[in-house]
Amino acid sequence: MSLLSKLLLPVSIIVSTAVSASTVYGEDERLYEIANASLPERLRSDVTTLVEFGTRHTLSDTKDNAFGIGAARRWIKAEFERISSQCGDCLEIIEVSDVVEGRRIPTPTNVVNIVAILRGTTDPNRMVVMSGDIDSRVSDPLNSSDVSPGANDNASGVAGVIEAARVLSQYQFEGSIVFAALSGEEQGLYGGRILAEYAKSQDWQIQAVLNNDMIGNIAGINGVINNHSVRVFSEGVRITETPEEARERYFSGGENDSASRNLARFIKVVGEQYMTNLDVEMVYRLDRFGRGGHHFPFNQAGFPAVRIMEVNEHYDRQHQDIRLEGERHYGDTIEFVDFEFNAKLTSLNAVALAAMAWAPAPPSEVGIAGQVSPSTTLSWTKVNGAAGYRVHWRKTTESEWTHSRFVGDVDEFTLENIVIDNYLFGVSSVSKDGHQSPVVFPGRTGAFFN
Repeated sequence: MSLLSKLLLPVSIIVSTAVSASTVYGEDERLYEIANASLPERLRSDVTTLVEFGTRHTLSDTKDNAFGIGAARRWIKAEFERISSQCGDCLEIIEVSDVVEGRRIPTPTNVVNIVAILRGTTDPNRMVVMSGDIDSRVSDPLNSSDVSPGANDNASGVAGVIEAARVLSQYQFEGSIVFAALSGEEQGLYGGRILAEYAKSQDWQIQAVLNNDMIGNIAGINGVINNHSVRVFSEGVRITETPEEARERYFSGGENDSASRNLARFIKVVGEQYMTNLDVEMVYRLDRFGRGGHHFPFNQAGFPAVRIMEVNEHYDRQHQDIRLEGERHYGDTIEFVDFEFNAKLTSLNAVALAAMAWAPAPPSEVGIAGQVSPSTTLSWTKVNGAAGYRVHWRKTTESEWTHSRFVGDVDEFTLENIVIDNYLFGVSSVSKDGHQSPVVFPGRTGAFFN
C-alpha cells in the first residue's frame, strides 16, 4: 500500500508496548579511539607519494612504474595489500573497471577503480562505502602529460581512504566497509558509475556512500581560514524518484528526508559526538552550485550517497596549470594541504563508517498513519541484528531530529497525542549495544534500500 493511501485510511490507535527503562542509546568508547587514530604524518606521506607520480590524469601513462595513473593505481593496490597483511588478510582487494569512450575520453580507455572490502561478520552483503578520486588534471581537461599534482584534489581524499582502511582494519564489524579509490572523476564521473553498476551486479546492499573530494584545504579564496568545519552535501529529493513516488512525497512533506539527507544527519550527529573541534555543516544541495562529484553516480543508481569536503575552497588551486602570475600562485601543490585537517576529516569518515557497520541495517518498509487523529502510528519491517527500534520526530522547520524514543523490539508504535500534521517522523534500528542506524523517513521517499 502506498504512503498516500495509508494517510487516507482511518487510524487504529495502538497501545504502546512497555520497554525497559535501562535500554538506551549508548556511547561506544571504541569510536573515541577511532576518532583519534588517523595520523597526519601518514597522510602527508601518502599524499606526497601520490603527488610524486607527476600526473594521475585518467588518460595518462599506465605502463610506467613512476609516472602516471597506472603507477598510482598499482601503489594504492599495494598499500591495501600491505594493510591487509597486517590484519590477517582481512581485506578483499579487487579492481573494478570498464573500457570507456565519451565526454573527455576521446579514445577507448580502461578506467580502473581499486577497491578493498572489509567483510562484515554477520551482515556481509550490507555495505558502507568511503571513496576518493585517484585522478588529477590541469586547466585543459584533456592534457594528460603535464605535471598535475592534485595534492588536495584529490590526493587528500585517496590518502584519507587508505588511512581509514589502516584504522578500521583493526576492528571487526557486523556490516561490511568498502574503501574505494575511484578513477575517471575529472573526465565525467566514470569510476563511480562503474562501481555502482558493479555493486548492483553483485547484489550489494549499499547503505551509504561517503565520497571525499578535497578534504585537506583550510584557506579559502575568500580569505577565510577555517580548520574546524566540514561540509556534507546531500540530495533532498531522490533523482530516481518516480511520478507516483513524487506524489506521495508531495503529500507527506519529505522534500528534506531522502536517505542521503538522513545519512548526512547521521554523519553530523556521530561526528559532533565523537570528534572534537569539528563543526559538521549540512548543505541542502546535491553538490556545490552547478558542479558535481563522484557521489552522484551512486545517487543515480538509487544508493544513498553524500559528498564530504572542506568548507572554504581555493579555486586557484583547482584544475589549474602550475604557474605564477605576479605573486599569485596557481596549481594544486602539496604545500597548501593541511594534514591535521586532512586527518580530522578522515577520522570523521572512519567514525561514521564504524558506527553504521556496528549498527543494524536501517529498518525497511517504514509506514505512517494518523490523519484526523490526536496520535501518530509508525510501522516498519524488522531487520536482522536489531534489538529494538527508536522513533524520531521533529517540527517541519527543524533541520535535525530533535525528539526520539526507544520503543523496544516491536514493529509498530503509536506516539500518543503527537499530531501527524505538525511533525516529520522516522524510525531507526538499534543494536543490543546501543548502536543506532540512520533514521528512515516513511515511504519510498526515505527508504535506504531499493
